[in-house]
Amino acid sequence: MTEVVSLQTTSERGGAEYANVDLLQALARRGHDVVLITNLPDLADGTGVRTRPVDLGPKLGRRTTIKLFLQTPRLLGRLVAALMAERPIDVLFLHFKKEQMLCALLPRRLTGRIVWAEWGPVPPPMRRGPARLLYALAAARADRIVAISEGTRRTVIDTGVPATKVDVVPNLVDVDAVEHDPIGRGQLRAQWGVAEQTMVIGCISRFQKRKRNDVVIDAMAHLEGDVLLVLAGEGEDEQALRERAAVHGERIRFEPNVRGHVERFLSACDLLVFAPSPTEGEPRVIVMAQLVGVPVVATDTEGAEGLVCADAGAIVSPSHDPVALARALAQYRDDPVRRRREGANARLATRASHDPGRTIAAVEANLGIDPPGRGVA
Repeated sequence: MTEVVSLQTTSERGGAEYANVDLLQALARRGHDVVLITNLPDLADGTGVRTRPVDLGPKLGRRTTIKLFLQTPRLLGRLVAALMAERPIDVLFLHFKKEQMLCALLPRRLTGRIVWAEWGPVPPPMRRGPARLLYALAAARADRIVAISEGTRRTVIDTGVPATKVDVVPNLVDVDAVEHDPIGRGQLRAQWGVAEQTMVIGCISRFQKRKRNDVVIDAMAHLEGDVLLVLAGEGEDEQALRERAAVHGERIRFEPNVRGHVERFLSACDLLVFAPSPTEGEPRVIVMAQLVGVPVVATDTEGAEGLVCADAGAIVSPSHDPVALARALAQYRDDPVRRRREGANARLATRASHDPGRTIAAVEANLGIDPPGRGVA
């Protein structure tokens, strides 16, 4: 049985974190011995994925670099202890920059094969200067790098990593389990007090300044007619967004995080708006919306390129422009037939591109482990 150790410490509970847990759950179900080493073990609650706690300090960033550098010996000690408890390790699966840098300093007899998962583009500060060199040196220790999208792959290669080492593997999604929920649609729309002819625009997002939810709210000033915007999520920018939306009254409402019932929420919407941050990988919310049969309108190409295609959604130009977004939304408001047609097209395309069997096989190939029944690679 293959021992796969996934190391993921984080300050957030976002798409990448949950996508990794889903991936580990799938590997475990296929007979691999999987453990998640993390500071947030509750991420795996209800999945059956075994966890081991570890504290490796704050996320690597401009404000924490010096602090983390000074703490490196202590953090390495904690990391070594956690990995020693799991020996022998066949594959060490790394997800974020701090762990990738730290594990590059460890001997192979402790780590086994090292594979990185890049859930989004390499941050701009790490694409130049000394940080770029450090990233490339650490990447030399990785046997394989799994990029969530072609755009992410390009940024990895641009740092100096050989292209032959980087493979694009989309999010693992059970496409057969995600579908339109007509009962949930009726219940939620009744709760929101909207008629069937009202166009409901959904926006699922972290409420933080990097996400351009302000653009989505401001577009409502230029969008007339029977339209409701529903923003679902949580984050430090929520109060500021609520204050920004107050001028629009009941045309905008807020909902808490919809994890666990995202299909129900999306089914109640006629359209999803995606307002990306500057560094998006493959946004899971786009994939989920398309599988439910809801077209997606993105305010920028970041994260939407390759996912939102012609006659299955739209990407607004100029980027992050409230007027341009309102103009695009008005076209969908006036054409319900188009909404249904593009939603159906998006569902068919996403079912094909995110076949789960092909995705998990690609992950196993990059991890260097054989499919079930064939032993360890």
